[in-house]
Amino acid sequence: MQFIYQQVLQRLLEHLSQAQKASLQLLIQRLIVAAGGVEQMKGLRLLFVFDASQPSAQALACLRAAQLSIAARSSGTFLLRIATAWQAGMSTTTQANIESTFSRLFMHDDPRIDLLVLDAGQMLAYDSRRLPSNDQQQAERQEWLLCGHLSSDKPLWANFASHGYLHLAELGRQALCCKGGVDAIISADALADRKRYLAWGRRSLRNADLLGVRPIHSCAASLLEGMSELHARYLSLLLGQKRMPVQLPESDADYRPALRFITIDDLVFDYDSTKGERLSRFLGYRFDEQAFPCERSGGANPLLLAHLQGLRAEFVDDRHYRDGIDLYLQQIRHLMQRKGLSRTLQASVLNDWQFGEVEQRRAQANDFALRAYGLSEAQLICQLFRPFVGQGLQLETFLRRCHPGMLVAVPYLHKALRGQPAPEPVVQWLVDISGLPLLVLQTLYGREPLPARRTDCLLSRLQGRGADLRHLSTRIANSTQHRGEQVGSL
Repeated sequence: MQFIYQQVLQRLLEHLSQAQKASLQLLIQRLIVAAGGVEQMKGLRLLFVFDASQPSAQALACLRAAQLSIAARSSGTFLLRIATAWQAGMSTTTQANIESTFSRLFMHDDPRIDLLVLDAGQMLAYDSRRLPSNDQQQAERQEWLLCGHLSSDKPLWANFASHGYLHLAELGRQALCCKGGVDAIISADALADRKRYLAWGRRSLRNADLLGVRPIHSCAASLLEGMSELHARYLSLLLGQKRMPVQLPESDADYRPALRFITIDDLVFDYDSTKGERLSRFLGYRFDEQAFPCERSGGANPLLLAHLQGLRAEFVDDRHYRDGIDLYLQQIRHLMQRKGLSRTLQASVLNDWQFGEVEQRRAQANDFALRAYGLSEAQLICQLFRPFVGQGLQLETFLRRCHPGMLVAVPYLHKALRGQPAPEPVVQWLVDISGLPLLVLQTLYGREPLPARRTDCLLSRLQGRGADLRHLSTRIANSTQHRGEQVGSL
């Protein structure tokens, strides 16, 4: 096996850029210092949260090169635990990228590598052949639908952006605690991204009264513990359940050493190379145009977000499905321009949509929604109207636009939603058209839609950020009086 690992290292080194090769020794030295000397490297346990994005994959490749280089020079090397976002809502390309990265780096059978995924709240060993469990699929399905039914007038992106980061925080916390814990967390996020995430996390925890004794900027474990509780509270708010205030662990706060946090972004990225093409080819990484807008957040599948905007334009705004897709493309263009991506890369992303058949894209999105969540187009349309919240305020509007034949059953629909006796076919129609259990629909019926700018509502505040955690803003588009949406802006 040692010979095989040497071959993997040699091939990996051949595909690193000149700058990455030069930085590899600095990366090794940084890890040795963190371990307390090269003789302590064998017992060092590191955690890396892999979000399946291209930068994350390249950072993981550099960590693997450091691990194998140390092993070639000394009697032992560090143990690397990799917690991977693995969700039903991921695109097939993203799932293939995860498996390809692990395989090309020969991680599956290496005892120094621990690959983990979070499935329905339980940490499991990663296995690409095992799809997300039915419980995980149902949890994602219900969250997707409730985000839509309880959304405010904020952009569709806002309903899912914070969720992705909260999920990654929960993934990191559970990976941190299992199997005896770890000694340090590795982060390849840029300094600006770390500052933005820390500021957002601190503000969110303060708003939820979840700040503990130990400042979250002094210990990564404290941040993850707080964000995990925030994630649980977020899910409770979606379900309309009351969650008792939780006191974060403080008894050992003065005695427990702060978890080390090792940043490597300055050593693993070559910003002069063209998106690390050589290394990406070696990893078998395919650029996923559909997943680009949310690639770092572990959030909702952007293909479905584009589809929802098309459906909103067609059914809610009485325009054309294509108009919603065009609005989606405007958002993507705005995001890429702000990130400073090259025109070639922008064209690669946009052309895939602009010159594709819209109806073919629509069919792909519907097929994915059915396969990943068991949702039909009619159920996606239903959530856009939010027909059940506010005592069924938009119910008749929804029926007139999409199901005029059910208008005669409006009194019975209200009775069923109030929990009063109603004909079984009416109850079954509500469940079928919404994709939600009757008890959840009755809970929605008694709730109010989220106000667009209410600052004292935790759920509303969490939905006020884009995929890059920047504040979202809206604008009125020219003469159409249609609400424009931005992926995220300051």
